[in-house]
Amino acid sequence: MIQKKNILDKIVKKNYNNILEEILEEKSFDENVKSTLLSILYKIEVAYKDIETVKKNIETKEEYITKILKNIKEQCNSIKILNMSEHEDIIPKNKTYIIDKNTKSIISYPIERKLLYAIFKISKKECIIKGKYTFLNETLSELINVGNCINMVEPLRDFNGYSWSTIPQEIESIDHNLIYQNLRILVGDKLLNKWVNNNEFIIDYFETFKEELQKKYDKENVEKIIEKLSKISILLTYKYNIDKIDKIILEKEIVKSELQEIQDRKAFVEKKTKRKLEISNKIKEIDTIINSRKLLEKEYNSRNEQLPLEKKIFSMRILSKILDNEKEQYLKEIEELNKILNPQKFVTYKKELEEKYYYLEILDEEDKNTKLDILKKEFQMLFLELLKMQISKIETKQEIEKVIYDFRYYLLIPYDYKSNIEKVEELQEEIEEVSKIIVNKAIKLKAIEKVSQQDETNYNILKNIFHIRIIKMEDAYLKIINENDKYFLQIFDENIFEEKIEIQKPKDLLIKLNKKVSIVP
Repeated sequence: MIQKKNILDKIVKKNYNNILEEILEEKSFDENVKSTLLSILYKIEVAYKDIETVKKNIETKEEYITKILKNIKEQCNSIKILNMSEHEDIIPKNKTYIIDKNTKSIISYPIERKLLYAIFKISKKECIIKGKYTFLNETLSELINVGNCINMVEPLRDFNGYSWSTIPQEIESIDHNLIYQNLRILVGDKLLNKWVNNNEFIIDYFETFKEELQKKYDKENVEKIIEKLSKISILLTYKYNIDKIDKIILEKEIVKSELQEIQDRKAFVEKKTKRKLEISNKIKEIDTIINSRKLLEKEYNSRNEQLPLEKKIFSMRILSKILDNEKEQYLKEIEELNKILNPQKFVTYKKELEEKYYYLEILDEEDKNTKLDILKKEFQMLFLELLKMQISKIETKQEIEKVIYDFRYYLLIPYDYKSNIEKVEELQEEIEEVSKIIVNKAIKLKAIEKVSQQDETNYNILKNIFHIRIIKMEDAYLKIINENDKYFLQIFDENIFEEKIEIQKPKDLLIKLNKKVSIVP
């Protein structure tokens, strides 16, 4: 059986390489780019089985690699790899790659994980939020998209076929990654992947996301999750995307001004009515120009006189299209004004404005980085609370096994450049509570072996499985050692030998000292 499986693996591997080579034959990439892409594919094939073990219920290797191949084929017309000591004027100093979605081109330094990140990023749609939360479209979309790209690079970044290690400095954004992994554990990998890869804008995936949360958890905590997620997204965009800062601040000021004006309803309605009349006249003017060649020519000459050479309109046909687009925008504005001026919808509009400002006023915080850190910690507290709810509903060995892996993965996520979640002081009490619940339920459902008759001893010893990077729990062993009246714990497998951890004197042990025993039955 093992021999047949190995043969099958080789066939599958060969097929992927063949598919990639066929795609590359149609591209004008140089040999360095082609060999780099083949190297990336080879390393992923070797490592993917391990990430499927560490992170439960993620997409299969076939789904993952197919996505890479599809992106290279459909989204990458040009890929160039530059020597890091050359062409410093092409890639900005603070970046390692640049992408152009319009021309479908990537320019990257010779760093495989960065090139793979760019291949995933180039396929992402900028806006994936709709409905009542469109005012958060850019910030929430960026949070989910960046988090997803970081997640997609992980098989290449953290796994090499025999070990699992995470270097915080290699993660594009620790903050985006942390929040995205929170969401992935709460609602699952499949929903988030559907969300970022949605080709039809009919489905409101943000609503689907909220509905999925509400199915699993209580309404009050779900509302808190959405609120903190939204505020975090604004602060992350402010922190990491300088190009969008002015736009976000302007949005806040517009909403603030609108809220102030709306207090005098009569004056507000008069102003909006006047604006509606102005727009109606502009639409009539556009219609008149489009239907008269003489007026169209006059408009063409008038606009070009005011435009610099690189922005001049090249024909009246193009001008007609520009005017049509302007008319379309005016019609949309009239539609919005009609909603505002409708007495029945005025209250709803006012409420929506207040909700917008509730989120956007976070930009008034004097120390935004400190506020972001506070929200991150609060988000983790909420996450752990929801995880407890999830565990309380577990009834099978398979379900608790998944939680063991999820919780271990979560604790080993970098919180910042200095420490992982497991070391965050403010979270220790909650982490300990969740650890105890998981250990007790895992023993009850026979997912892990008891080492003592005492619950406290079991917990003090078995909680350490959440802090090790042994890929398969089934391969993990523990040993309790007595040296000079001190007791130590060792957890190890064939490849990893964890250092000794001093523990309290164990009581009522069911295992022998100095003898290795399996952790998983």
